[in-house]
Amino acid sequence: MIYRLVLRNLRLYFRDRASVFFSLLGVFVMIGLYALFLGNMWVEGYGSALERIGLGEYSATMRFLIDSWIIAGVTAAASITTTMGAFGTMVDDQARHIDKDFKVSPIKRWQLVLGYILSSVIIGWMMSVFTLILGEGYILVYGGQLLSLLGWLKVLGIITLSVFASSALIFLLIAFIKSPNAFGTASTLMGTLIGFFMGVYVAIGNLPPAVQWVVKCFPIAHTGVLLRKVMVGEAAQTVFGTPDVIGAQFLKVFDEEMGVTFNFGSYTVPVWLHLLILVLTALVFFALTTIIISRRKAKD
Repeated sequence: MIYRLVLRNLRLYFRDRASVFFSLLGVFVMIGLYALFLGNMWVEGYGSALERIGLGEYSATMRFLIDSWIIAGVTAAASITTTMGAFGTMVDDQARHIDKDFKVSPIKRWQLVLGYILSSVIIGWMMSVFTLILGEGYILVYGGQLLSLLGWLKVLGIITLSVFASSALIFLLIAFIKSPNAFGTASTLMGTLIGFFMGVYVAIGNLPPAVQWVVKCFPIAHTGVLLRKVMVGEAAQTVFGTPDVIGAQFLKVFDEEMGVTFNFGSYTVPVWLHLLILVLTALVFFALTTIIISRRKAKD
């Protein structure tokens, strides 16, 4: 029964091409802004910084490092925008009272909810991987290199965890949305803000300290950090090899400014804590939403 519900939701989502496009619109906007404006600005800025500290020979390959950084952020953003787009089916079912038809059918309520969740996770994962593949093609076109096999495995694992965490967050939001208009507004707002939360439009290190704390407390922002650690890490290895003291210092500053690492004061968040935050986000928010829906059912 759950399989059929998931299959139904997948068909409804991919049949609506406008919904698919708009769930990726934020991703297209971020890539477009980067390709037209931000990319050259950051490449030239960091290229000049390399020349000032005597590492000008690396400035020509700086594009690979910056491209890897932006694609990691865009992929992280896709994990939440596409997941939200997938929950549009649930909102439409409520608005058109299709959910009442399900209530009088043999389908149990938990099966219906699980069907929405699983379909959103599958859609979010597929579209995030699609974004990553497009991004890797972009990197390759501009003279970079594809991820290694181990890098791909790490990134796919991070995407999977991120999609579950994103689904939990969006599921809680959807619990309070009843109309397609409200959902459309929320989707537009999320698509607009996600670029800032992922540090794509403005590097996290360039934001005011108070805003940096807000970004660092947003759970899915930790996905961006994990993806950047893998993708930027491989690019840095290719560009710098084993860096000398000056090169290592440059990469440390780059990581802090561009959100490859998160620091709270003098404390640098380790990889295991980023992973734990995503796991706890998925568990806590799914639990909260389950409680809310259960209480609502009891009142009905």
